[in-house]
Amino acid sequence: MSHGALSVVHGNGSVRTRLAPLAGSLVTMLALALAAPGTAHAANYGHMTHPDLDWLGSQIQIHEGRSAPGDAKAGTATVTQTAGMDVSSYQGSVNWAGAWSKGAKFAYVKATEGTSYTNPAFTQQYNGSYNVGMIRGSYHFALPDVSTGAAQADYFAAHGGGWSKDGKTLPGALDMEYNPYGATCYGKTASGMVSWITSFSKEYHAKTGRYPTIYTSTSWWSTCTGNSTAFSADNALWVARYASAVGALPANWGYQTFWQWADTGTFPGDQDRFNGALDRVKAYANG
Repeated sequence: MSHGALSVVHGNGSVRTRLAPLAGSLVTMLALALAAPGTAHAANYGHMTHPDLDWLGSQIQIHEGRSAPGDAKAGTATVTQTAGMDVSSYQGSVNWAGAWSKGAKFAYVKATEGTSYTNPAFTQQYNGSYNVGMIRGSYHFALPDVSTGAAQADYFAAHGGGWSKDGKTLPGALDMEYNPYGATCYGKTASGMVSWITSFSKEYHAKTGRYPTIYTSTSWWSTCTGNSTAFSADNALWVARYASAVGALPANWGYQTFWQWADTGTFPGDQDRFNGALDRVKAYANG
């Protein structure tokens, strides 16, 4: 999602710039990271020096870039899509009534990162989206080099990542993307990454009765899991591609359930599409 221009120095010494034409300046970003209530400091979160700047797709845009998305399409097939959005602490207090009036029908909210960070804006965002009528869920930004998948699933489920069969709560989402603090694949082999995701997925299922939606990009998935086919039977796919069509999907997923197609637009935060009509969103929420 766009948040002002930011140059990021990666572990290999390369510098990339996140382009963000519609939001605040670098000064605003740094002020948020350093001063916002509940935001991250190294002393509190170990090597997580900026979890409030690690939102869904933040690292995908840095590594993969984005093209002008235009109007989101599901490819060549004509399908009904339902508009939605995702937010993190960066948005702060969200105008949910405004987003609802513009057509957002579902929302995902960042709840946790690693095993020590919780979104300080979570309550307003999670409850606020629900109160205006949206179907909402929460997501966890994974840090596979910090702790086991099971430990992070437990932390997520205990801090906003739960699920209830009320028709308005989506199963939690697991955000698997480029490491904002170091090696792209968090120092894991492809088999090691598959094992980590399996650990998270199984533990989350044990805690909630649902398998988490997996959010990722096709490029990251191929690089860091060896394009694993191990999850398509149980885990719905939320694919990130900032373009006018969804493009190639990770192996063995025949379709995406969610598509994050732009990082700025009509709604606060990122712009998303559910691959189906609103009754299908409700059905997915109900399991």
